[in-house]
Amino acid sequence: MHRRALLSVPLATPLLLPAAAEAQAPALATEEFSVPTKDAGIELFLRNKRPEGAAAPRPDRTLLFVHGATYPASTTFDLPLGGLSWMDYIAGRGFDVWCMDLRGYGRSTRPPEMARPAAESPPVERGEQAVADIAAVAEFIRQRRGLPKITVMGWSWGTSLMARYAADNPALVERVVLYAPLWTLQGPPPIGPNGGTLGAYRTVTQAAAKQRWLNGVPAEKAAALIPPGWFEHWAGVTWATDPEGQRQSPPVLRAPNGVLQDLADYWAPGREPFYDPAKIRAPVLLVVAEWDRDTPPAMAATIFPLLTASPGKRLVMLAEGTHSIAMERNRGALFQAVQVFLEEAMG
Repeated sequence: MHRRALLSVPLATPLLLPAAAEAQAPALATEEFSVPTKDAGIELFLRNKRPEGAAAPRPDRTLLFVHGATYPASTTFDLPLGGLSWMDYIAGRGFDVWCMDLRGYGRSTRPPEMARPAAESPPVERGEQAVADIAAVAEFIRQRRGLPKITVMGWSWGTSLMARYAADNPALVERVVLYAPLWTLQGPPPIGPNGGTLGAYRTVTQAAAKQRWLNGVPAEKAAALIPPGWFEHWAGVTWATDPEGQRQSPPVLRAPNGVLQDLADYWAPGREPFYDPAKIRAPVLLVVAEWDRDTPPAMAATIFPLLTASPGKRLVMLAEGTHSIAMERNRGALFQAVQVFLEEAMG
């Protein structure tokens, strides 16, 4: 395990958040780690933020976030838009917050298959491997903080990973947040292989990312959905995590294709899903935006009644947002909905 320097990060006043969020927030301490896996040479990037002089660790105040199919956590969950990231917002409320990049994403190690032409290898970072990566990082956090369990949160494909982790490890999970939860597909998947070949990884351009982001947004609402400069800022820092992709013209971001194999194996109609919601015994929040075309609200509505063992479960649908509402004008509604769930006394 490698540790990077501790920094002091003063928080700026958030832009486009509810007035309640504008209270003076504490300075945050930041640490970054490389967590080894059982596979030689593969390490996982992990970032932590918490208030300086934080109180003793608590399971309900310690949260691990994992990303979705294409983009890393470190450039989405901790992207300072208007001076504040979602990670800053949660940490500023007194939480010990962590985000991780799965192997092949962001600042984590890329599997050796990603150094070769994609067609030469099968898809990398399947769901089972991703859950094992999450388990390694969660164990690292529990040991470092001396906790029996932590709270977990996933976005998109990451919801199936975190839900599977929670279902398999009920004694290790305090609460579960599923933002844009994935369930059985009712049409073709929103992402697909380049040229029809399902190799080790796929490539994504910024133009394609913007088009996918705005899919399903009413034409009269599209111009105001993302504040000026936010998409460009996010795309700049995200694509910069892939130096090899940056050398192509136009620049691309390489993303592992394990998720695409998972979509075919677990999320096509008639297949057995990747996890059983009835095995999750922690409180669960399902939250989704109305214009989400990647994981439409109907998916969350289908999952909700299946959470038969979850105490305090809830489903929240947010207006005027997409799959990426966390980086849009109405992100404050998402932040608030999640924070209310995280801070509410349970049982």
